[in-house]
Formats: sequence, structure tokens, C-alpha cells
Amino acid sequence: MKKKNRRNFTAEFKARVALEAARGVRTVNEIAAEHELHPVQVGQWKKELQERATAVFERGGADKKDEEAADRERARLERKIGQLTMEVEWLAKKSKELGL
Repeated sequence: MKKKNRRNFTAEFKARVALEAARGVRTVNEIAAEHELHPVQVGQWKKELQERATAVFERGGADKKDEEAADRERARLERKIGQLTMEVEWLAKKSKELGL
């Protein structure tokens, strides 16, 4: 049995279709037919656009959250590097004591 290839759409395309649907000038069915999509897909993109629209105007938004997450990750990795460095030094000392 042959497997169908799934179509992938860019974020720009999805946003354009969702904005068109949100404007309400034409019906979801008309927009879907024009772009050769299923009406349910257009509705999902429209709903997602409406739900996430407030994130665009939030103060500090994603940039601040991304920066904080990067700082936490950097601190975690620095701790791990310190731990591994101590382990390597300890193993080197013990291997000398055992004559390895």
C-alpha cells in the first residue's frame, strides 16, 4: 500500500489564511476551496490565531521568558561542568595512587 505524502505549510501561509478567515469577508469554506485545504484546517488555524493573538502584545513576552530559560540552562550546564571536572580530577588522583 502506498503512503500519501503530507503537505507542509509555512507559518507565513498559515498566518495569511488564518487572518483572512478572521476578517470574515469570505466564509471558511470559500477560503479553504481557494487554497485547496479542508475547512476544518482553516478553522483550526483561525482559532489558534485568535487564542495566541494576546501574546503579541504582552509586555516582556517571549523574549524575557526565553532569556530567563537560557540563563537557567546556562547555570545548570556550568554546575554540571564543575561536577564533571571534579570527578575527572578525583579519578586521575586515584588512578595514580593505584598505579594505573
